[in-house]
Amino acid sequence: MAERVIGIIGGGLIGLAVGRELARRRPDQVVVLEKEDRPAAHQSGHNSGVVHAGIYYRPGSLKAQLCARGRSLLGEYCAERGIDYRACGKVVVAIEESEMGRLDALEATAQANGVPGLTRLDGAGIREVEPHARGLAALHSPQTAIVDYVAVARALAEDIRGEGGELRLSCPVTSIRRVGSRIELAVSGREPVLVDELVVCAGLQSDTLSAQIDGQVGPRIIPFRGEYLDVAPAKADLVRGMVYPVPDPRYPFLGVHLTRRVTGGLEIGPNAVLALSREGYTWGDVSGADLAATASWPGFWRLAARHWRTGLTEVVGSLSTRAYLRQAQRYVPEIDIDDVSPGLSGVRAQAVERDGSLVDDFVITSSEGVTCLRNAPSPAATSSLAIAEHVVDRMAKG
Repeated sequence: MAERVIGIIGGGLIGLAVGRELARRRPDQVVVLEKEDRPAAHQSGHNSGVVHAGIYYRPGSLKAQLCARGRSLLGEYCAERGIDYRACGKVVVAIEESEMGRLDALEATAQANGVPGLTRLDGAGIREVEPHARGLAALHSPQTAIVDYVAVARALAEDIRGEGGELRLSCPVTSIRRVGSRIELAVSGREPVLVDELVVCAGLQSDTLSAQIDGQVGPRIIPFRGEYLDVAPAKADLVRGMVYPVPDPRYPFLGVHLTRRVTGGLEIGPNAVLALSREGYTWGDVSGADLAATASWPGFWRLAARHWRTGLTEVVGSLSTRAYLRQAQRYVPEIDIDDVSPGLSGVRAQAVERDGSLVDDFVITSSEGVTCLRNAPSPAATSSLAIAEHVVDRMAKG
């Protein structure tokens, strides 16, 4: 066994990608600790499966840089590992005149980010790409793709083991503390794990675990649940690739969209409602501790005061399938209430600052041998292999 041990908390896409990168590049023993009995159990396995092309992200931001690099690396990796990866394309559609200015700004951002093959479509052009969609104008990104991220996570886990590293499942880390020159990870029901360096990729639990080792209390993770509707197979072919709305720049969420899956199905979603637990996939999943953590953060109340009307609209859509579906019917009107049924749901770990601002970019902090990914929302899945490169390069610089 190697003399030095590098621990990674989190067996989602980023934790596994970092583990693979470390195992390939360093002689140290790599140990990934995942609290669930399988990899990619939370955010990595509960998303739209979209491989983003870089349309939305502020030029020069970490998101923009790592999305472009990550998309390329992910495509190559899936080809090498035989994982289904389909560049089915996306249209971002403006359906009202009031959205045209935002579409123009989005086009400028996408061009600055070098989104491959990007074109502007008029109404007739939209129908050529997506015959059943309607709108005034759209951006077409032909290289936006779909993939099975759970399959990617499994392949990364195999790579870690193949390089001599470990993935320990059902190992929830309950506390972190320094013991001399090393770091002790307390694991529920098991012996503590001692490591020399640590990377925290804990997703929905990233803020609480990170704060234990570096004392940094913000930003705080506020969980937002995203719910999906499955479209009946008879209507799945109404969308060839993806149909997205023009997003509101005030929010990090992209709005309810229609997306094909690599399995051939079509889904609508997600929305964004406050989750009552950090792993709250339904209204019935309630955690008093998680609610208390949300309520005790001043940033939550400042966020709620600014955007309560939008929050109320999201709740109505969550409770009423008809209200939810109306958002999608604005773009593809042929899908009716009888054509949809409840689908999967996921929880997004959204970092919120004390002043109530939503943290948009990736946030990575480092301190005395510990690297913490404090905010890694979409396009983190797309960017996972590039994030891993970035993190390991950063660790090498100390």
